[in-house]
Amino acid sequence: MRKLFKQIAENLKDHRFMHSIENIEVVVSKLLSLFMVIVIVAAIIDLGIFLVQELFTTPHGKFNTILFEIFGLFLNILIALEILENITGYLKKHVLQVELVIVTSLIAIARKIIILDLRKVTGIDIIGLGIAILALSISYLIIRFSNKQNN
Repeated sequence: MRKLFKQIAENLKDHRFMHSIENIEVVVSKLLSLFMVIVIVAAIIDLGIFLVQELFTTPHGKFNTILFEIFGLFLNILIALEILENITGYLKKHVLQVELVIVTSLIAIARKIIILDLRKVTGIDIIGLGIAILALSISYLIIRFSNKQNN
């Protein structure tokens, strides 16, 4: 009987420890969410300032050269939103959603390709980006296919 009580006491200690770890994870996730919101707001303000400056200071006909920079800033905000969605999804389900991580990675690589200066990169860089896109796309298809089968 004494062994049984000792076993129960040890299990309660383990349960309390795991519960405290889960509480720490929730606090950290909430802090990350708040910090990500601050980053998103700062990025939007930065984008707004950049747009206003470029719209009024760029000579007519030269706006196309800045367009890729603007697209990069937009995609930065979109990536930050995806990361925030990853964090809030973790808070809701306590599971990291691999599909969202892969989509975020694809957006990040798309951003890299959009702002890519072809005069400054080598062929191996472009091949590497292509392989990364292919691998992430295949991973995304596998995850989507397996999610459809599980539902």
